[in-house]
Amino acid sequence: MSDLRIQAICGFGVGSSTLLRIKIEGVLKELGVKATVFTGDVSSASGTECDAIFTSKELADNLRSKVKVPVVVINSFVNTAEIKEKTEEFLKTR
Repeated sequence: MSDLRIQAICGFGVGSSTLLRIKIEGVLKELGVKATVFTGDVSSASGTECDAIFTSKELADNLRSKVKVPVVVINSFVNTAEIKEKTEEFLKTR
């Protein structure tokens, strides 16, 4: 599997997306998957090349209409078990 590029998106691309990025990086390390995880905001997401976007339910529908990559909904950015489960589901599609 080639290196993945995953965007963690929140409203402004600073606070909660940074927390989500850290959680995703931890899960990927545990799974032995090499990836670049970076943060962004809704307005810049569609113009940034990536393999997937992880974000909140509130932002997902808006993003899905603008991007051509999978949008993974994370209900709780602090729930490592949920992030791991959804990351594994995404990885199965690659």
